[in-house]
Amino acid sequence: MTIEQERANAELNPSTEQAAREQALVDTVLGSFGESPNARLKEVMKAVVRHVHAAAREVRLTEAEWNTMIAFLTETGQTCTDTRQEFILLSDVLGLSMQVIGMNNPSVANATEATVFGPFFVEGSPRIELGQDMSFGAKGEPCWVTGSVRDVHGKPVPRARIEVWEADEDGQYDVQYGDDRVAARAHLFADDSGEFRFWGMTPTPYPIPHDGPVGRMLSAVGRSPMRASHLHFMVTAPGLRRLVTHIFVDGDEIGWKDAVFGVKESLIKAFERHPSGPTPDGRVVNGSWSDVTFDIVLPPGT
Repeated sequence: MTIEQERANAELNPSTEQAAREQALVDTVLGSFGESPNARLKEVMKAVVRHVHAAAREVRLTEAEWNTMIAFLTETGQTCTDTRQEFILLSDVLGLSMQVIGMNNPSVANATEATVFGPFFVEGSPRIELGQDMSFGAKGEPCWVTGSVRDVHGKPVPRARIEVWEADEDGQYDVQYGDDRVAARAHLFADDSGEFRFWGMTPTPYPIPHDGPVGRMLSAVGRSPMRASHLHFMVTAPGLRRLVTHIFVDGDEIGWKDAVFGVKESLIKAFERHPSGPTPDGRVVNGSWSDVTFDIVLPPGT
């Protein structure tokens, strides 16, 4: 065995003495948090240290790889703007966002499941009345969306606030155009019976922003940046847990290959396609349109 081979073998299979030195460092770092006045922060930081060191030791991280990681995280931060959050994107594609959402929104009876918030929600969306159009001129096939908001006992939730937003048929959200347009997003309120209805657009698949460090990482590991077709909802009502979710299009070819792992079976809905003609609200659409029903169940608040 050559000297280089012996060195490589030692790096991949550290001796008992080397492993003890590495563990001693971990223990020293963990001990440095002993005087933290914030018990929860102390708990989180110690867990992060344990797992980060364990990962580095498991793969025998090289200095060159460590420098690459630092450069990647630096560029991720530099890519963030007021309308683009690359760290949320990183969390999404690693499945961490869905993991945190799942832990913090446990299943309750028949309540609607939550999924990722995504990086394109904007506060202060325009209000529309029941039956009005939230597309505001965005390109896409019209879609008539109806449903109800109820609690887990089946009782209607009157006046629930419903935020909706989606990408246009080109896969772009309004904030990605950079021209201050507001389109394909709005909020409305359910009626006194908990029912709602509005015009949106039939969702289409689109890629997450992949021109930055997160996109290059996906390419390097052979993963697609495509998201399954979806329409975002955020629903709030007094005394009930806030729901952040999507509905997905049944039959979408992306489906379970969704780049951010957001698809759940219960959120896949049938979007029925129709030819030109009259719609349920008496409108006449020149061209194809679709309709979908999404009945929402909110769990009790905490």
